[in-house]
Amino acid sequence: MQPAILLAAALTLAYVVHVLLNFRRALQEVGHFPGTRSLLSPVSIAGKLMPYVKGVNAIPFRAMLYRFQEFHNLGWTAFTHVSAWPRPQIFIYIADPVTIKEVTSQRARFPKPGHFYTIVTCLGPNIISAVGAQWKTYRKIATPAFSEKNNKLVWDETVLVVRGLFNTHWCDVLEITTDDVTEVTTAMAVQVFSAAAFGRHISWTDTEHPPAGHVLTFKDALVTASSNVLPQIVLPRWTMWLTAHLRKVRCAFDELDAYIAEMIQERKSALAVGGTGDEKGDLFNNLVAASVAEDGDSILSDRELTGNMFAFLLAGHESSAHTLAFCLAQLALHPDVQERLYAEVSTVVPNGNPRYHQMSSLPYCLAVLYETLRLRYAVTLPKQSAEDTSLPITRTDGTDARDRIVVPKGAIVSIHVAGLHTNPMYWDDPMAFKPERFLGDWPRDAFVPFSQGARACIGRKFFETEGMAVLAMLVAQYTIAIKPESKFAHETAEARAARVLRAVPGVTTTPVRVPLVFRRRI
Repeated sequence: MQPAILLAAALTLAYVVHVLLNFRRALQEVGHFPGTRSLLSPVSIAGKLMPYVKGVNAIPFRAMLYRFQEFHNLGWTAFTHVSAWPRPQIFIYIADPVTIKEVTSQRARFPKPGHFYTIVTCLGPNIISAVGAQWKTYRKIATPAFSEKNNKLVWDETVLVVRGLFNTHWCDVLEITTDDVTEVTTAMAVQVFSAAAFGRHISWTDTEHPPAGHVLTFKDALVTASSNVLPQIVLPRWTMWLTAHLRKVRCAFDELDAYIAEMIQERKSALAVGGTGDEKGDLFNNLVAASVAEDGDSILSDRELTGNMFAFLLAGHESSAHTLAFCLAQLALHPDVQERLYAEVSTVVPNGNPRYHQMSSLPYCLAVLYETLRLRYAVTLPKQSAEDTSLPITRTDGTDARDRIVVPKGAIVSIHVAGLHTNPMYWDDPMAFKPERFLGDWPRDAFVPFSQGARACIGRKFFETEGMAVLAMLVAQYTIAIKPESKFAHETAEARAARVLRAVPGVTTTPVRVPLVFRRRI
């Protein structure tokens, strides 16, 4: 037995030495540039699931926790993170607009690491996960689907959804208290997405039954799936049988998959008999029409159509719902901003019935959305270096001295969005909520909530249109305040802001709880 133990100990020691030597080599490759170090890779399963222990794993959500502070502490607009196991990995985080523009504009040097995004292909390949020629095909087909006609449809459907909220749930009530406004914004976002993306209306009071061949209605499938994206894309399929909730989530995705398959056939049949594909103007109709070649052949398979609609749901619905929740919280915390927004809306839309053509006359409304995105956008946008190269960086001590950071081939170069959005070299008083900073000239290269370059989000206008319509209607009818709770009666203003703006990681930055009160304007 003793020889076996000694052999195992020797092999273990040899493996540890091997890991340490590789780790040391990785540090040398980045020239021991300042940064953080960990045993576990932040993208490994162990690194993601383990509670944070300094030196053992990284905090995936540290972008939200520290924002630009990490860069300031280390002295540069870039810092490195090197992990040792299961293999050495180099991450270079950047919060410098000049560096970011170089990375996003040179896709051959810094391609998107497609393997990071395979988890979002659960319903089929899509524009988020695709790289190279496949991505170009998806982009070419998807871009026309986000047409001006679709933007107007988004606005009109959002107005209908919010008016439905006023006339059903909030009808004749002078004061509405919500324990968590995210539930309201999520319900709105689902209804808007269903109508503007799928061409299917969902009301606040639907009582329909599942059609033949289905066990869930389209509304139930869409609501359940859109609210439970994270377990669907993260957990192995076999685990979705383990609990009643996971079984419900799996059923919802299977049902949504089936509904989309039926809609594909319906739309293709309409095209086959002479339809133009733009009768409805919804995103799905436009996408199906754009994916059919002049000879009638399909450019995209049915799985690719389904996968891309799921990608739009993933990128659009949850981010809209969560951003609107944070936005309403900020308005409640800043009554002066809320009243300035009300003044703009009441001037432009005196009858409380906003029209799409008035959107361009609401610059402060857009500024409120942008300022919320600036302070609450916490993900990083990864690229991968295709060669040994270097990138320009700047000192954070106010001297503006520039240098270059070594970038080894294979290193993950991540745009640290939260760091960039709070970089004091570009944003005055960066931690303050000041929407007026987006009026007039502002540093556009230092604001990338929709990414940048060729792979920038094609759904940007969809989000802006929906968000502005919601804000305009809510502020025109109600004042917004933080829900008073006796257990928080003595908290400071800073503590209150931290509480209602608290967030956790999810598919997008997720509010923990946003308790608000809406009081009808008399």
